[in-house]
Amino acid sequence: METTVEMGNFPQSQSLAGPGYKPRSIAETGVRQIVLEDLALKTLYLSGPFSVYGLSEHIRLGFEVANELFVRLREQQLCHVTGMQNNIPILAITTQGRSRALELLSHNHYAGPAPVSLESYVEQVRKQSVQGLTARQADVERAFAHLVIDAKTLGQLGPALNSGTSIFLYGPSGVGKSSIAETLSRVLAENEAWIPYSVEVDGQIIMVFDPVIHRPIGETDLQSRDERWVRCHRPTVLVGGELTVEMLDLQFNPVTKFYAAPAQMKANNGVLIIDDFGRQRLRPDELLNRWVVPLDRRIDFLTLAGGRKIEIPFDMLVVFATNMNPSELVDPAFLRRIQTKIKIGAVTEGQFCEIFRRVASKHGLQADDGVVKELVAVLRGTLKQELKPCYPQDLVNQVCWAARYEDREPQLDREALMRAVEAYFLKDS
Repeated sequence: METTVEMGNFPQSQSLAGPGYKPRSIAETGVRQIVLEDLALKTLYLSGPFSVYGLSEHIRLGFEVANELFVRLREQQLCHVTGMQNNIPILAITTQGRSRALELLSHNHYAGPAPVSLESYVEQVRKQSVQGLTARQADVERAFAHLVIDAKTLGQLGPALNSGTSIFLYGPSGVGKSSIAETLSRVLAENEAWIPYSVEVDGQIIMVFDPVIHRPIGETDLQSRDERWVRCHRPTVLVGGELTVEMLDLQFNPVTKFYAAPAQMKANNGVLIIDDFGRQRLRPDELLNRWVVPLDRRIDFLTLAGGRKIEIPFDMLVVFATNMNPSELVDPAFLRRIQTKIKIGAVTEGQFCEIFRRVASKHGLQADDGVVKELVAVLRGTLKQELKPCYPQDLVNQVCWAARYEDREPQLDREALMRAVEAYFLKDS
C-alpha cells in the first residue's frame, strides 16, 4: 500500500454555515465585557499606540466593538487620544493604564484575537459534526487510487468514514495501516470546518487554533463574518508513542497563564489518529478509562486549574492503528465502542508486483517482471517472509543509496536487489 506523491480526487468540499456575522456590539460577542476590556488594554500596552481601527484588527472584532471598548477604557482613564488618522482616533495607554495592564499580564499573558464563548464553540462543533458528512463509493475509490488496496478493504473503509466514530486498523507492521489512516484523514480534510482562535471560560483562555494542525482556506468575506473564527480544512491530529494521559487534558502554561487545547479538542470535526496504539507512554487501559464516555456519548470533560470541569463535544473520527493483538491490548468493553475493526494484512503476489512497479516508476526506474518475481520467490521461499507493502519502497531505497555511494546510476537488476535484501533483512544466526 505504497504512497505516491499524487493523490486521488476527493469528494467536493461541502460548504458549511459559518459561525455568523461580525458582532456589532460587545453584547453580540457572547463574551463578558470585562474580558474584552482587559484584552484590549493588554493589546494596547504590548502593541500600541494604534488607531481604533488598528485595535479592531488586532483583536479580530468589528470597528463598532473596538470603538465601544475604546470609549470604556478612556472613561476609566486607561487610554487617551493622541491624534486622528482619517477621522479615526489614535490611542495610547496612560500611566494608570500601564499599571493596570501589567497587573493583568501577571494573571494572563493572552493578547491575541478575541475569544469566543464556550457555548458558541459547542454550538459550532455540533453544527459541523463529522457525522453529517457522506462519503460514497466512488469518492473513496478515487481517494485511495494512489494505494494498491483490495476491494474488500475499501468496502469496509467507506462505511467506517460515514460512521464518524472510530476505526481499529490492526495487522503486522509494514502493511500500510498508517498510509490508510492518513488517506482517511485527507478525505475529510477536503471539507471545511470553522475553528476559533480561542475559547473563554470564566475568564480563562483556551487556545484552540494551531497553525501546525489547522490549515486555513482562503476567504473573500472578511468584512462581514466573525473573524474570531478561521475557515479551515477539517483537521488531522496524529499522536504516537509520545502520548501521555496528561496530554488528553487542558495544558496550562505556568508562564503565559493560559491553556492550550488537548489533542482531541484540536481534532474536533476532523480525524484523530492514534498511531502505534499500545506503545504509548500511557497504558491502553488508562486510555480506556479516560475515553469510555467520550467514545460512547461523544462528549468529553476537561479540567481547569481550579478543578472546575467543562463539557465539550468529542466529535471526530478516531483511528487506532496497531501491530499488536487488539484482544490483548484492551477489554471487550473498549472494543465494543470502536465501531469498525479492519484487519490489514500482507498483499498478494500481483499486488506486490504492482506496488513495486509504482515505486520504481516514482524513482524513474524500470523493474523487469522476471527480476521482481525472483525477488518474490526469495522473500517467500528463502526468507519465509510475507509480502508486505513496505518492502518495495524499502528495497528500492537500498538500491538507490548503494548507487549513490558508488557514484553510478541505480539499476533494478538481480544483483542490486539481492544486495538490498541482504542489507535489509536480519540474518539467521
